[in-house]
Amino acid sequence: MQNVKKIWFNLSNKVRFFIIGGFNAGVSYGFYVLFCLILGNSNYQAALVLSWIFSSIISFTTQKYLVFQSEGNWYKEYLRCCLTWSLSYVLNALFLEISVKVLGMNVFAAQILSTFSVAVFTYVLFKKFAFKVSS
Repeated sequence: MQNVKKIWFNLSNKVRFFIIGGFNAGVSYGFYVLFCLILGNSNYQAALVLSWIFSSIISFTTQKYLVFQSEGNWYKEYLRCCLTWSLSYVLNALFLEISVKVLGMNVFAAQILSTFSVAVFTYVLFKKFAFKVSS
């Protein structure tokens, strides 16, 4: 187990973010699909909000410990993550709306595209703001 941990943390945080981000995106997308099925596809924006709420704890925990190895204050970092996610959410919701209403994409494909569209933005905010190490 120590070897796995050593190998994992020898990877750059960009690579770890990509891997963990993929996992978190999958979890969030799973929630999105579930809520679309429960609420109906026409309520895709409500499904997006609910998936964001439910996946935030998982995402925060994996980013804090498996990507950025942060030892900062849990509460403060979680609030900064929520702010980061809020900005990412707005971009995601905008891309989702454009993809569905303007481009005519189905809500499932549109959410995949939207998720990837905001990934780089989210990484930068996590690194520079949410889990920023004080000098």
